Amino acid sequence: MKEQEGRADRGGAALFEDLDFPAEDTSLFLDSSTPIARLQGDVSWRRPQEICQSPALFPSDISIGHAKQGLLGDCWFLCACTSLLKNKQLLNKVLPPDQPQWGDSRYTGSFQFRFWQQGHWTEVTIDDRLPCINSALCFSRCHSPTAFWVALLEKAYAKLHGSYEQLWAGQVSEALVDLTGGLAEHWSLGDSGSEEDQQTEQDSDQVRRRRLDLNLLFPVKDDCALSCSTHSTPRGVSEPDQYHAMTVMEWLDVKKVSGGEVRLLRIRNPWGRCCWGGAWMWSGAGWSSVHPDCASDLQARVAEGEFWLDEAEFMSHFDDVTVGYPISEEGHLKSIYTGNLLTHNHQLAGRWIKGHSAGGSRNSSSYSSNPKFWLKVCERGEVLVSLLQHRKWRNTETYAQTPLEDSKNTKHQHYQAIALHMWKVEKKRFNLSRMLNKPPCASSHCHAYEREVVLCRHLEPGYYLLIPSTYQPGAEARFLIRVFSSSSTSLSALKSPAPSLPLTTDGEWETTYFRGSWVEGRTAGGSRNFLSHRQNPCFPFTVCDDPAMTSGVNVRITLQQSRPDTDLHPIGFHIYKVREGVSEQTMARDEDPVASCIPHCYTQDVSLACSLPPGAYTIVPSTYQPDCCANFTLSLARRIHRKVVQSQERLGKAIQEVSHISVMRS
Repeated sequence: MKEQEGRADRGGAALFEDLDFPAEDTSLFLDSSTPIARLQGDVSWRRPQEICQSPALFPSDISIGHAKQGLLGDCWFLCACTSLLKNKQLLNKVLPPDQPQWGDSRYTGSFQFRFWQQGHWTEVTIDDRLPCINSALCFSRCHSPTAFWVALLEKAYAKLHGSYEQLWAGQVSEALVDLTGGLAEHWSLGDSGSEEDQQTEQDSDQVRRRRLDLNLLFPVKDDCALSCSTHSTPRGVSEPDQYHAMTVMEWLDVKKVSGGEVRLLRIRNPWGRCCWGGAWMWSGAGWSSVHPDCASDLQARVAEGEFWLDEAEFMSHFDDVTVGYPISEEGHLKSIYTGNLLTHNHQLAGRWIKGHSAGGSRNSSSYSSNPKFWLKVCERGEVLVSLLQHRKWRNTETYAQTPLEDSKNTKHQHYQAIALHMWKVEKKRFNLSRMLNKPPCASSHCHAYEREVVLCRHLEPGYYLLIPSTYQPGAEARFLIRVFSSSSTSLSALKSPAPSLPLTTDGEWETTYFRGSWVEGRTAGGSRNFLSHRQNPCFPFTVCDDPAMTSGVNVRITLQQSRPDTDLHPIGFHIYKVREGVSEQTMARDEDPVASCIPHCYTQDVSLACSLPPGAYTIVPSTYQPDCCANFTLSLARRIHRKVVQSQERLGKAIQEVSHISVMRS
């Protein structure tokens, strides 16, 4: 990260200025397509000590430490932030404690945050210059005017996404996962269709949601993160707004004076002001139905921006809810269905590659070419499996990238429609075609344009086959399979040959294996983003002319790293054409590759099949970051053409004339 030392306006202390996310319009706007575009030219950047006299990260009274939304439409993110105040361990994970603050002699004007991204915690460092209008914060803040944890966390999240404008509109579920590393599910409050429709297994790009039953969440109602959102203005809301998210602070069953019970929910609006006009507003008619002492107690719990409503109002006025799984002090996920601790977890990365492993939905004949994973269940228990796809980005140089989108903020532009299916397998050796003709034992049903889909089942001991898929064949994306379980399980990738170059009756494959290593300071040069890329090992080979192959010679290259599944490096490789008289090292620095197996993936092996014209080539395998040490195996397979209708003598001659590939270690 680039850093620059700047002089503070007061005291002469040297304070950090972040050049990767500067105090300029480039950090505020992507394409000025949102309402904050009108702020251009009016925003000044100030440090907290320039905004108030005694700034702090948190207020002494945590009840006024909640987020209050500003001019940025990121209510979805602020709802997720509320969950951090309920879990000290999570808060310390995202905002590491004991960082020097204002007034501390160690204070340098910088703060570190962590966000969970694609299976790993990513650190984001920012300076504390915050966007203001007339010396007041223009985006999110705490209800306490002297507390700045919300404003700084929002800035770090904006840097992670590339700009503040990138945070305009989003999904609460995504922010919850980014802040906890756990799981979140998105449920509809609308009509879920007939029971017959719900039992029908079919592939579609339409999203079918389960209807929320609050009783289902009773075992974890005090621990889970629950938010609600509306796609239009609710009838009880006095201010018009669309796609607005709010937080459910608590819910409880209250006895009525006349007998029976009513379920009440306390809702927090990120706007920081009450805008509800239902039966349970401060002077609403609903309070007369409960005992006065109970009514007084519940009304006393209401803070600024909060209101009560009953379950009937909740179900009719909001469109959907997001439920974040609780996380124990030990860091274990807790099931929202049973309250069980899911003490075992695994994750593996994969990707769908066009022509190789992007087989599409079960409606497609190429479905069997999708990536496949073994799930071994050692004893009966509750198992959750999630499929999380990576957001579409323009490049992979830094985490502050620009996504592929225009001014319309639709999930279709961010994500593929994905689904996850699971089959019970009696033996590890089985007929794949026959098994895929049977209904799966569990699935996420319809393909959904979501970042993550989740399936939950109680599973008996044995082997299960997991197949993640996109709806459209050929749709490319990277993904992460995660498994959380109450009993012992294991997860592994099912190795299979590339289907894009199948074996045929008139040919065969000849494979040569080579071993190499990335050594820190010597041969661990990292990806092409780094000048040290040319230090990676090079594997030269030659493709000779083959009259029988009109479009070149088919080769298949596989790179496998020798590391445990829990400690994988992101790996990939490039194939370069070597010009006559040019060394491999010079070529790798100056030339563009003719073929690449990228982006780098956290997986045991990556593979690429392609057709190459005659010439000299070299393979350069690499990790994404430099100085990542590991041993690896590189296999180079070539397809050999044979004419089975010729006589033995002519066949021998044909074999001598066929193209051959010679491989040498550099």
